[in-house]
Amino acid sequence: MNSFSESKPDSLSASEYILQNFEPTDRIAVLVRDRRAGETIQRITTARNAASPDFQAWLQHKNVTSDVYIGMNALKRDAQSRTKEDIETIRHLYIDVDHNGPVALEAMENSGLVPKPNYVLETSPEKYQVVWKVEGIGQEQAEVLQRAMVREFGGDPAATDSTRVLRLPGFANKKYNQDFYVQATVKSTGTYQLRDFKIPID
Repeated sequence: MNSFSESKPDSLSASEYILQNFEPTDRIAVLVRDRRAGETIQRITTARNAASPDFQAWLQHKNVTSDVYIGMNALKRDAQSRTKEDIETIRHLYIDVDHNGPVALEAMENSGLVPKPNYVLETSPEKYQVVWKVEGIGQEQAEVLQRAMVREFGGDPAATDSTRVLRLPGFANKKYNQDFYVQATVKSTGTYQLRDFKIPID
């Protein structure tokens, strides 16, 4: 199926993705950005609410003109923004591969330096966001590891901070003349720890 037309039936929905990646009471950031209008809206809410039918309907409405993103780490209970000081728990490591995507994915798989990712999101043709679920990793450790992965496999060096938002599956990428529906493929159901990442760091 041409992924420019519809999302694949076996691709995770946005609600499924949110609930698989966060505790229901986790506070997370959801962001919608209308590039043409220069408008950005951020909502900080619980994962349970972000996955609810009403919230998802609002996101679908905004996705007519706006890109939809989600922060990948849990925020403090009183957080009103998405700064590093607002991060409570590192839930994920990630890398944004926007050049030579298939080559980078193969390199990760064959390197022995990183475990099998939990999710591979195809965000546009041959461009990917790769996500690992983690526990017991500090904010500075996470950012060091993400920078190391960029050096090793290629990727966007700007997408290594712990406050980064990634695309939410099931929604259209609006950067192109024709919509591309972001799709998430599940590769693993494990949750990883620092010792599972063998990649050299500075």
